[in-house]
Amino acid sequence: MNEIWFQAWGVMITPWKCVGYLGVGLFASRWLVQMVASSRAGKPTMPRLFWYMSMSGSLLLLTYFIFGKNDSVGILSNLMPACIAAYNLYLDKKSTPR
Repeated sequence: MNEIWFQAWGVMITPWKCVGYLGVGLFASRWLVQMVASSRAGKPTMPRLFWYMSMSGSLLLLTYFIFGKNDSVGILSNLMPACIAAYNLYLDKKSTPR
């Protein structure tokens, strides 16, 4: 799955890079979600969507670094945020009344 889909200006886009770009996009844009939620609440807040985006982005990046790049630094740097996001989602769901 490392065939090149597109190449321009010295950048090669592969299917695995698309997975990585999607992960980076999710992980980075979660802060926009947090900013909008805090602005609406008038105080700092972490909406559940923030944690879903954090976990999804981390898992996509983990997938990219495990299967697409085989990079232990990338794996380790995304494993911790995925675990923390999963734990925070657990706490959020546990504390929210049904």
